Amino acid sequence: MQLAQIRLESQSARIGLKTIQPVQKIQQPKADLSIEQPKAEIQIRTTPGKLTINQTKAREDVDLKSVSKRIEEFANNGYQGWLEGLERMSQEGNALMEIENGGNPIAQIAKSNSQGPELQFNIGWIPSHFSVKTSYEPAKVDIQVHVNKPIINSKINKPVHHYTPGKIDFSLEQRESLNIDFANLKYVGINFETEI
Repeated sequence: MQLAQIRLESQSARIGLKTIQPVQKIQQPKADLSIEQPKAEIQIRTTPGKLTINQTKAREDVDLKSVSKRIEEFANNGYQGWLEGLERMSQEGNALMEIENGGNPIAQIAKSNSQGPELQFNIGWIPSHFSVKTSYEPAKVDIQVHVNKPIINSKINKPVHHYTPGKIDFSLEQRESLNIDFANLKYVGINFETEI
């Protein structure tokens, strides 16, 4: 005896997945840096030294005198000579007034007027020591320095960021299916029988 059979044949659905990985790129550009150093400002002021040499006394020692100095000396010598002469004449007048006291005042006056002063001679230096006067004022240097600070300019560059997100593609590679098949399936009716 053959039994009726139902045959079922099924096929599962198959899903295909395709994955695209994400891509990330990060680039950091260097900062832009500008450094400028201005030169220092220097000011130098120099007052030159001053040397003064006064050789007036040395020139006078070698008889190279200025006109004003000679006039001054002549005036002083004349005044001193006048005073000395006045004193001498006063003394001579007094001696002549007392002629009655004896002595020979006229001969003494004549003798003293005929003789000059005794001349003295000694070794000397011409010009004399330290007759040249010197004075020196040293030079002065004034230095002013102004330091300029460096000029620094910096610009920070942002990072360059590129990001491509990943994705997943779904696809149906195979559809599901169900096949139903019947075997030995018969329909038995009244006085007949048929196979389905």
